Amino acid sequence: MTQLIRLPGMLDPHVHLRDLDWSHKSTFASETAAAVAGGYWAVFDMPNTPPSTTTRPALDRKLASIGAQAVCDWGIYFGASQDDNSAEYAGAIDDVCGLKIYNNATTGTLLIGEQAARVPHYRAWPGRKPIAVHAEGPTVAEILALVRETGKRTHFCHISTAEEIGYLSAAKAEGLPVSIGVTPHHLFLTEDDVRTLGPFGRMKPELKTQSDVDALWDAIRAGLVDVIESDHAPHTRAEKLGDVPPSGVPGLETTLPLMLTAAREGRVELERVIAMLTTEPQRIFGVTPPDGTYTLVDLDDSYVIEDTSLFTACGWSPFAGKRVQGRVREVWIRGQQVYDGESVLVPQGFGQNLAASQQ
Repeated sequence: MTQLIRLPGMLDPHVHLRDLDWSHKSTFASETAAAVAGGYWAVFDMPNTPPSTTTRPALDRKLASIGAQAVCDWGIYFGASQDDNSAEYAGAIDDVCGLKIYNNATTGTLLIGEQAARVPHYRAWPGRKPIAVHAEGPTVAEILALVRETGKRTHFCHISTAEEIGYLSAAKAEGLPVSIGVTPHHLFLTEDDVRTLGPFGRMKPELKTQSDVDALWDAIRAGLVDVIESDHAPHTRAEKLGDVPPSGVPGLETTLPLMLTAAREGRVELERVIAMLTTEPQRIFGVTPPDGTYTLVDLDDSYVIEDTSLFTACGWSPFAGKRVQGRVREVWIRGQQVYDGESVLVPQGFGQNLAASQQ
């Protein structure tokens, strides 16, 4: 018997859709198609695809391109830059979903590695939309000091270690305005998997120990983790097999079935999975799904993830060959069916920017 459940507007607040100067990797059209195939109503795109989204001209270029191509709803982040572009924030905030600050390894001029250099960005950002941060290890504690000083809402992306969970657990107990995102690759893979995955298991933050994975699952069950985010970051096979493989893996089409499989196995309550993929990211980023926006999922459909069935332009997954539970049957946005379990049903440009609706 088929068991269908209805999910109220899946939102992934952490994706790298590529396009622009990296359109050889993927496009806004291909990756928003992957998003709806993965069950998502909306995705929020990070600013580190060149040209980095750190100036008004770069922002306008990205807004125009994604607006013309996206088949799901969307938002984009403005990026903090090493040259202190904080004077740009007031003029950008109405068009973006938040600010992203890279405090550990990244590309281009987005790495802000010194605490003193981060201060003007935190102070200048208008407080009504979140700051999302890439922070690893002790850097998490440094960012928490800025949160404590400024009171700015901060989302910690792709938390991957027991140490980081410890810092953030204490921060939540203190009442600081923070939220925690965790990725499926940090939940289902460990550093041991790199031996078999090779460059296709390379990402930032890197895969960690089994003890760290266990700490993440414990934090999920304890209600400390707010969001499961894909950190979808496609690269071509040729790039991954090159002399210097780039970091990042695709994940938009595998996040939901992996988490539903975990629920089926008793690792986490189904209701908690649904909340971390829908109502929790909606709450954190201040968006509400439009009427007629939902995803229908068949919980009883078990299948093996196959590279050839993916919509993402890169055409591979680190989870290929894994059996999962739960298949997306339909996705509806604003009362229109956008996906029927096999095909995208709306034209490019159907998606809308959610920035104006954020609370």
